[in-house]
Amino acid sequence: MGKPIDNVNQPVAKTPQASGDELLELVHRVMHQVRSQQYQALRDDPQALTHMESKVLGYFSRAPGSTQSDLVQHSGRDKAQLARLIKGLRERGLLDAQADADDRRNLRLDLTATGRALQRSLQQRTRQVATRAVAGFSAAEREQLRTLLQRVHDNLGPDDSGRN
Repeated sequence: MGKPIDNVNQPVAKTPQASGDELLELVHRVMHQVRSQQYQALRDDPQALTHMESKVLGYFSRAPGSTQSDLVQHSGRDKAQLARLIKGLRERGLLDAQADADDRRNLRLDLTATGRALQRSLQQRTRQVATRAVAGFSAAEREQLRTLLQRVHDNLGPDDSGRN
């Protein structure tokens, strides 16, 4: 009797040309790594954020004084989901609300000082991860990667959702 053949623990043979499925799976794994490393430093922070909470803070950082309705329109997300996120961020002292001068039923939202500090920390961490991700790439390689990813985005059609 010959040696047993172990097909399970062998490296997967590389195909000469990656399929679309393989490429999209790789994009997914890369984004999972990016998000994991972005939030790694914040997980142990008392003000730990979820991915969606960080997106909400990011939006109000870029569009201070916007309303919840503005965020719903921009993101395409469920109004009730965003209302819960905003309520939680306000309760944690990361978002502040002021009544709209023209329509007091609308609340204008902005980051508090604590929210701005947390947003700056996340942006700094994102820059560190981005720098690590393309370490060793030449400027031409970075541009080629950007161009190829833009083509993938364009091939998938317009992003009607408005999501970040």
